[in-house]
Amino acid sequence: MKKQPLLILVVFFILGIVFQDKMVLAGAAFYLVIGVCFAVLIAICFHSYFLHKTKVVLLALLFFGTGIILHHYNTSAEDVYSSLSKKETVTFKISQKLNSTEKYKKYEGIVQVGNANLNSILYIPKDVKELDFIHYYKGEAYITKPKAPEHDFQFNYVQYLKRKHIDEQIYFSKEIVSAERNDLTLADQLRQYRFTALNRIDKTPISEKTKEFLKGIILADRTEIDAGTVQDFNKSGLVHFLAISGTHIVVIFGMFYFLLIRFIPLQFRKYAVILSLVFIWLFAAFIGFGNSVLRSCIMLNVYFVFILLQRKPDLLHSLALSAFLILMGDTQQLFDVGFQLSFLAVLGIYWLNQPLLKLFPKQDHYLKKILFNTITISLSAQLATLPLVLYYFHQFSFISIIANFVIVPFSEIIIVFSFIMTAFVACGIDFGLLNKVYDFVIQILLKVIHWFAEVDFLFFENISMNGFEVLSVLMIVYLLRPVVLKFNFKYMMRLTMAIIAFLMIRIGSNIFENQKEEVLIYSLGKSKVFSVKRRDKVCFWISDMEDKAKILRYIINPYCSSRRVDYFEIKSLPSSSQKVVFRDQVYDLK
Repeated sequence: MKKQPLLILVVFFILGIVFQDKMVLAGAAFYLVIGVCFAVLIAICFHSYFLHKTKVVLLALLFFGTGIILHHYNTSAEDVYSSLSKKETVTFKISQKLNSTEKYKKYEGIVQVGNANLNSILYIPKDVKELDFIHYYKGEAYITKPKAPEHDFQFNYVQYLKRKHIDEQIYFSKEIVSAERNDLTLADQLRQYRFTALNRIDKTPISEKTKEFLKGIILADRTEIDAGTVQDFNKSGLVHFLAISGTHIVVIFGMFYFLLIRFIPLQFRKYAVILSLVFIWLFAAFIGFGNSVLRSCIMLNVYFVFILLQRKPDLLHSLALSAFLILMGDTQQLFDVGFQLSFLAVLGIYWLNQPLLKLFPKQDHYLKKILFNTITISLSAQLATLPLVLYYFHQFSFISIIANFVIVPFSEIIIVFSFIMTAFVACGIDFGLLNKVYDFVIQILLKVIHWFAEVDFLFFENISMNGFEVLSVLMIVYLLRPVVLKFNFKYMMRLTMAIIAFLMIRIGSNIFENQKEEVLIYSLGKSKVFSVKRRDKVCFWISDMEDKAKILRYIINPYCSSRRVDYFEIKSLPSSSQKVVFRDQVYDLK
């Protein structure tokens, strides 16, 4: 507690959030928590020998209770939809553009229906022109709630939207009218300027894939990237390259700082740091405050506050403070996959980077230092995030390790080049030669990434991973540091025991799942799917083979990873089938 008090208190704050999310305290129990927190807060203000000895426990209890209270208010929301009819004429404004579907453009927006304001997902027909942030829109819409998943292994879209404080999906007809807004906030103006910059990129004479890459890597807009490119980044383990994260923020901060010190005298160098931090926050506001962006900005600010105050910077203090500030604003962010991966990656770098770096030859040259640090940082982050990647996405490619070693060293150059391109395009400056060079470089980059993604024999999917396995693998990563720093029998035995514990949990989980037999019926659109599972094998009967790719993605793969199935086969089910008889039991397919 003496070494990392803030980190430990934030851990208790997070435990309080998780406790409230699972237990859902309400009524008298919730008010009891408020009373206890208030009593603890008063007790901490008094001075006595007993309170001094128990102050650490009281502070931990206070942060735990605060997590419960804040998460209670973040999850308590009035259900406005129950008082609405399904078809309504609504007025709305958009707040964020989302990934499009085959039929619709998707937006997140605020919809006004009567006296109610709903934060909703908006589905706009694709032939309607692009919506902006400086207009109100009005149209007839069909209001509906998202459907809960039929089975436990399917993605819970209802819970996902609820954590984003969204309860409704609204589908609009083609008749949409607009009126210019007169209540624009600074945030709206920044979103609109970003929207203008994105449109100017669309008009730039470079290839479509390069345009989408440029919009994603600098302006955090990946809504129109084609499915093939996204799959290449996912399979090669380089999807983090597109997400605005710590690397982007640090590189852009370095650009601003490099330019400012050319004009500011040496004695005022600290003002160059302050101005660079201001520019970073403006940039973060311009592209939208994502989790990784916000975390990176806060950590960078805390780090340089330590520097400016001439105190030794502490990475864990910075990490804990950024997590606390983000969760104070919205406790639901804790359950966001990006939030978890972002913070776990930084913890992995803190825990493993220096020990791994000591295994390399002495960094007596700038290029060696850059190369070795790139490799160890990438490996540390991948090891730390691997358990969660397998838990959420059930896939991993060993080629991602090599791909990161090859691509990441050039990431700073790509980010700087992309930022300069974006700045020129946003300002309406067109350099034909620069466009051609950038297009050429990015096309080569995308081809290299595609080549890595095509190495299928190193790509594994439908990997099962439950919570206990995640914790056991994280323990292995934790125990890896002392083994790397000082290889001896004691540390090696601890690591070996952790590995054995993981294998026992995994084998036990596999045996438990393989003993089950299961018959299920699913629906995906108009397609019906019937499955029979016996031990580690399952057979799927599909009524419409044209939807095979979608069924494979949304039903078969999630089922296999959830039930730890090693072998599956797909058979055709007549589309006219109404019922299925299996083992003298009738299953209705209607």
